[in-house]
Amino acid sequence: MNRLSIRVLVVDDSIIFRTKLQLSLSQDKEIEVVGSAINAKDAMGKIEELNPDVVTLDVEMPGMNGIEFLKTLIPKKPIPVVVVSSLPINALDALDAGAVDFVKNPDASQEAIKEFFIELTEKVKVASKAKVKRMKPVEEVTQKATSVSSLASMVNVKASSKAVIAIGASTGGTEAIIEVVKDFPANTPGVVIVQHMPPKFTDLYAQRLDKICKMRVKEAEDYDRVVPGQIIIAAGEYHLTLKQDAKGYYIRSQRGEKVSGHCPSVDVMFDSVAKTAGKNAVGVILTGMGADGAKGIKFLRDTGAYTIGQDKETCVVYGMPMEAYKIGGITRQLPLDQIGSEVIYQVNKIK
Repeated sequence: MNRLSIRVLVVDDSIIFRTKLQLSLSQDKEIEVVGSAINAKDAMGKIEELNPDVVTLDVEMPGMNGIEFLKTLIPKKPIPVVVVSSLPINALDALDAGAVDFVKNPDASQEAIKEFFIELTEKVKVASKAKVKRMKPVEEVTQKATSVSSLASMVNVKASSKAVIAIGASTGGTEAIIEVVKDFPANTPGVVIVQHMPPKFTDLYAQRLDKICKMRVKEAEDYDRVVPGQIIIAAGEYHLTLKQDAKGYYIRSQRGEKVSGHCPSVDVMFDSVAKTAGKNAVGVILTGMGADGAKGIKFLRDTGAYTIGQDKETCVVYGMPMEAYKIGGITRQLPLDQIGSEVIYQVNKIK
């Protein structure tokens, strides 16, 4: 086997599914399945023994489940993990605990199963390039959040009613988005977000953000108004586009073909924001594999908008921001922890 291949450990309590995962992943010439584990304890030993590049992890396991396993693993050994889960809440908990990405368990149809294995293989490849940081203990994160305010929360938002903020992200984006928007003041101009995620997962993610943020957060519904104090998350399998009428901004949430490989697509959103808001927008492109959003944010910048790209050092996967930067779509690259305050600063300059 090629030494440059991606070494993968498969963790799943079902012998049938575990075997299928091993066989499917092994068919890709870039991947070497170096072993499998039936539970968390077995997995911990195999990780020490085999030193894999990526772990695929079933969340719903007996004994220590996948979430608890991640909370134990990542602080000790920050290794890329792709989670397999049928429940949206478990997948989001796994991302919070340090997983790089997730794949939704397929239904029984042959087409769904085929698509599942294709998606898992691609996400394993992406995960092999991801930077995984040691997660801070929950107590530290909670204490910091309650005792230290970011610059963004101290800025008095005096933006024009014409202002709008657009954010796009993919792999690693669920946590990056939280870092950017959690301290936006309650009167911040309307925010629209595309995060690559399947149906149902986007609604649950919006609910989770709503509990964290000072702004209201909801999943997109067709004809939602874009108003100060509200963040709208694009729904899975629905493109989000910005429109305007006499009353102000609103969104369309519509099914459509994949654009730049995705639905919802960051390119579609940025393109509509450029056409509708132009120089009255602030665009942000965060961590993610591929190039979705690069052309759109370049168009947005060309219309006079201020655009921000997450820097390489703080990205889980420096793909989308890199492509945007390479084609001249980024006004300024910044570390993740500085993006929120820069957004508010730039929004305040919009007249």
